[in-house]
Formats: sequence, C-alpha cells, structure tokens
Amino acid sequence: MYQILPMLIEVKKWNPEKGWVTKKTQNFYNPPQLVLVFGAKKLFEEVKYFNEIKSMYQQSHIVMCSVAGEISELEVSDGTISLAAIYFEKTDIQCVEEDILDASHSHEVGKKLADSLKKEDLVHVMVFSEGMNINASGLIFGLTEGLPNTVSVTGGLAGDISTRDMTNFKETLVGLDKQPESKKVIAIGFYGNNLKVGYGSIGGWDTFGPERLITKSNGNVVYELDNKPVLDLYKEYLGEKAKELPGSGLLFPMKVRFTSSENKEITVVRTFFSVNEEEKSLTFVGEMPQNGFATLMRANFEHLIDGAAEAASQSIESIQGNSAQLAILISCIGRKLVLKERTEEEVEAVQSVIGKQAAIIGFYSYGEICPIMPTEKQCQFHNQTMTITTLREE
Repeated sequence: MYQILPMLIEVKKWNPEKGWVTKKTQNFYNPPQLVLVFGAKKLFEEVKYFNEIKSMYQQSHIVMCSVAGEISELEVSDGTISLAAIYFEKTDIQCVEEDILDASHSHEVGKKLADSLKKEDLVHVMVFSEGMNINASGLIFGLTEGLPNTVSVTGGLAGDISTRDMTNFKETLVGLDKQPESKKVIAIGFYGNNLKVGYGSIGGWDTFGPERLITKSNGNVVYELDNKPVLDLYKEYLGEKAKELPGSGLLFPMKVRFTSSENKEITVVRTFFSVNEEEKSLTFVGEMPQNGFATLMRANFEHLIDGAAEAASQSIESIQGNSAQLAILISCIGRKLVLKERTEEEVEAVQSVIGKQAAIIGFYSYGEICPIMPTEKQCQFHNQTMTITTLREE
C-alpha cells in the first residue's frame, strides 16, 4: 500500500534551450484540476504553447497569465514559461472569467466575477487580471462587495515588460482554458474546509521626502500633490532618469495613506504606468484617493529581501504555523528592476522561511492583491510588494 497525499503538485519549466523540463513532480493518480501557467507575452502570442500544455493536462483547467518575469522553484527568468499542475484530493475549484473593456468598468467586472462564483463552502479566491486596462482598486472593491467577508482574496496583475525590454507597457494577456488574450480577468474559487490558505504581503521600500497631500486626483489618475503638478515633482526627484519615464517610475513608488469608507486608515504602495505630459498627470494601477497622503519611496536592497522573508513568515502565520505544500509568489516588477542579479535572493529568502518541502511557482507583476494583515480576510491592492499565497490540504 502507498500513502495517498491530499494535494499533489508538478512543477515544469519551458525555456528555448531545453524545452519542457520537470523540476518537481509527484505521481498523479487522478488528473490535476488546475494548472497555473506564467510566461513571457511573446510566447503566449503563439497558440502552440497553449496546445502543448493542453496535451499534457487534457482534463485540467488551465489558467495562463503573461508576466514580467517567471519564478519556478528558486529560478527567476525572462522569456520562459513556469507551470504548476495541482491535484486536490478534498478541495473543489471553480474558474470564472470576465472581459474588462475599459478601466472604468473595473468595479462592475469585480462584482460580476464575485456573483459568478458559488458561495457555499467558498474559502478563498485567487485573481489573475489584465495588467494595464484596469483600475485594480475598483476591481477589488467589486469583488469584496460580492463575496462573503469570510472569504480571503489574493492574486496579481499580468505584465509584459522584462528587464531586457523596458519599452513595453502595451498589452498583457490572460486566458482560461484557451490561448491568452488581452482585457481578461480570471477568478478561481477554492471550496472546502480541508484547504488551509496562508498569505502575506510586504514591501521593504524606504520613504524619503515629506508626506504630501493629494490635492487633485480622479480614480487612479493623479494631477497634483500639494497643489503642484505631480509629474513636475517626479521629474525633479528622478533627474536624468526622468528621460526613461514611465519605466523609471517603477524605481520610485509612492506610499499612500488614506481613510477607507469604513473609517479605517489604510496604507499601501502605488506605482504608475502612464504619463500624460500635457496634463502633467500620472496614471496609477490602483486608486489614489483625493485628500489622501503620498510619500515618495526608493529601494534598499537588504530591506527588499528582508521584506520577502517577512511576507513568507506572515503566510505561514496565517496558515497556522504548519508547513505549506505550495507557495505562489507574486512580486512586483519594480523589485526585479532594482534587485537585478540579486533577484533570486528574495525567492531564496522565501524558501528559507517556508521550507524546501513546498513547491514554488510565481511571477513578477504590475500589482499584487492581498489582505494587509494575515489575520484579515478583506484584501487591498498593492504595488512593489512580495505577495505570497501558501496552500496546504489536510
């Protein structure tokens, strides 16, 4: 007799030199229900990669997301594909998809996704979203409005940039059971009390300069800080790097502090992806509330790596201190651009906390979705964090 493990995972990686390589495997006695696939946009523009994956996992839901760098076990790379096939013994899943035709529809799309998910026994939702044509805060507001407050939500936004090509910020691709397309959002519902879910999200950036009042904004577009054009302020601080906007803006995020509709003080990190020279405005991926407060931030190498380890500690804390079987890492592209050749150190820092028994899969994103604290369920949208979702089935 052999022991039947509750949850089985296979990790594969594709690269141009070796093709598909199995990095970690457990023998499936039934087909995996879910396959998560993160890869370079240029690869996902070719249908052959979806077809290859479908041929390997014919009975599985396949969720694909173009990204800004792939994480597979301890390896971080560009221009590759990372894949995790997951078999759940005691957990059901439901995958739903919606189009996002315009960023102004983000709240509505989030609500539609929540309404499409069955609520009975729902314990967690993972979201993989279009990375540019979106107001991620609005998407999250819609999701949390439509979900029970006992359900946690994590996930991230797709990407298309890489450290070798800073000229993108054009189009991201997401797909459910088909070749990925632009302007899509996918939610995966996980059902049953046998699944234990942990999560943590930490940045590690240092603030500098004064805290400034957001005196003019509209949704995720900021026009003025302290009654001065926000673009002028950024150019002043960036100096020569201002010529590389919007890409160089990833190196200087903002800490944003505001009061929520529930009269709760929220602090998150935001980065922008679009510059309007005529209006002297910046468009961020998440909400930038008028009358909130913003402080510029910059990188500290050691603090970024320490932040990844702290996020891992949070995720283990919220999984009640027991070992994880799978860790899904979603880290912001800005961290990768800063860490450069040291990028794998933040993944190593995560493994040092969660242990070598856990399979690791993940990607670099345009934004992360996670509750602020491991003791909370309701999520927020983040930039420039390492966000970790850990899963264990009992």
